[in-house]
Amino acid sequence: MEKKWIVLGVTAVLLTAGSVQGGAIRSGFNSSTLDRTDDGSTGLVPVGFDLNFYGDTYSSLYVNNNGNVTFNAAMSQWTPFNMTTTTGKPIIAPFFADVDTRAAASGVVQFGMGVVDSHNAFGVNWINVGYYNARADKLNSFQMVLIDRSDRAPGDFDIEFNFDKILWETGDASGGANGFGGQSARIGFTNGTGLAGTFFELEGSGIAGYFLNGSLTELIQTSLNSDVAGRCVFSVEHVAPAPGALLLSGIGVGLLGYLRRRRML
Repeated sequence: MEKKWIVLGVTAVLLTAGSVQGGAIRSGFNSSTLDRTDDGSTGLVPVGFDLNFYGDTYSSLYVNNNGNVTFNAAMSQWTPFNMTTTTGKPIIAPFFADVDTRAAASGVVQFGMGVVDSHNAFGVNWINVGYYNARADKLNSFQMVLIDRSDRAPGDFDIEFNFDKILWETGDASGGANGFGGQSARIGFTNGTGLAGTFFELEGSGIAGYFLNGSLTELIQTSLNSDVAGRCVFSVEHVAPAPGALLLSGIGVGLLGYLRRRRML
């Protein structure tokens, strides 16, 4: 199935102070809105601090409707690719899948700056968003937060993926039927080179049914380096003396034990 896309502008909106979402999702990060779209993106958006991501430093990024942000260009890709793929596209993806917010019943993508535990932060909200083709019979809610940790080292930051509700996994143009099956969602990040040590993908990525609410491996009861159900945290740390050396806490072999899944009884 072919799809058409355009890059849309950003509409500023009033900040809803103190708004609270369920589960692990943090309040705020909603001062700007990406217009209703299928496969649209923002222009370059400042995050308010420097991010040293695999040796390259960024202070702005593109928010893409399809559950991810990129650094060197906007991205319209709707079918998720494996994070090990050589794409030349540095990407951080809390839930890379075919988000479509054109239906009136769907929420829209919002983003903005904020503060987390006294650290500057930048977040993107995909709250109650539908899937392609303008479907809103099932809605997902998830969030990405980047947290400035220059107190550790220049360019250091934490990545948070927060999940509240995952009711669909695939758009109609990615082999899905009614939001299920096909080439399903992927979660992780990469600098796009495909080289060893430059990517991470959460267990279950690309596996139909794995992340959905109600499954034994549902995202809303998964945690990584966090005591909050539905929250996965990665600390991006740059270690001297090797230039560009990078430690991603929580994805080394010795730290995978922090991956937990909880079932509410």
